[in-house]
Amino acid sequence: MPKITVNNVSLYYEIHGNGSPLVLIEGLGCSKWMWFKQIDELKKHFKVIVFDLRGVGDSEKPDMEYSIKLLADDTAALVAELGFKKVHVLGVSMGGYIAQELALEYPDLVDRLILCSTHYGGPNIVPIPLSTLNIILNGAGLRNALENLRIAMSLNFSDEYLSTHKDEFEQIVKWKFEKPQPFYAYRRQLYAALTFDEEARIHLIKHPTLIMAGKDDKVVPYENALLLHSKIENSEIELFSNAGHMFFIEKAEEVNRKIIEFLTKPIGGDKKWEEKMLM
Repeated sequence: MPKITVNNVSLYYEIHGNGSPLVLIEGLGCSKWMWFKQIDELKKHFKVIVFDLRGVGDSEKPDMEYSIKLLADDTAALVAELGFKKVHVLGVSMGGYIAQELALEYPDLVDRLILCSTHYGGPNIVPIPLSTLNIILNGAGLRNALENLRIAMSLNFSDEYLSTHKDEFEQIVKWKFEKPQPFYAYRRQLYAALTFDEEARIHLIKHPTLIMAGKDDKVVPYENALLLHSKIENSEIELFSNAGHMFFIEKAEEVNRKIIEFLTKPIGGDKKWEEKMLM
């Protein structure tokens, strides 16, 4: 089990494939299982780096104050220790907060940026629905209650997916249930997520950026993707119908194709891309 100690924490990581390095950053309470529909396809084109954030999965779980800045520092230190000078970064939900922080605090480290199911924080975002927030704040699923976990995890998916992919959804629940996150660590991550606010600086991100969201997201309403797009000058946006917070699982084939296309297109010589940037 490969681990590396950076920033005073031991982090579990995996590297798959060859090519330009691509770091995938998971969301709140999630670990490497999150990428089960991405790794095999993306590793054909990129050197894919997946890791568990502090507080979850197979990484160390110190009981201390967490912040998005701290988690971004962890990520930057991991990338540097692995010997990479510049990487593509893809972050989902809280991982999207970390990806934004990386782009702002370590701009030379980030090549192209992909933000999924996320927002820039602060009081002016479209908020999490109260029904969803109540479940998140109560930490459903973190006390070895399988049914509570099933309810909490269902928030991440569209009703269509839940009705047509029952076996796959149960496998996802099983993966999370088999390696529960300590409740204190969940609260530490949650506090970091709830206090994230980069609205005042988000316009400073100049990296080529792809913003994606599911239009049936019950956790981070997709309108936040539109807000991000309006703030990040060098960005494009892709919305997926009939897909929820984990749209990259629901619409994996389309999403993977879009990721590959975005990360491999020749920005300098792509006339359509340049025209978009001038609009």
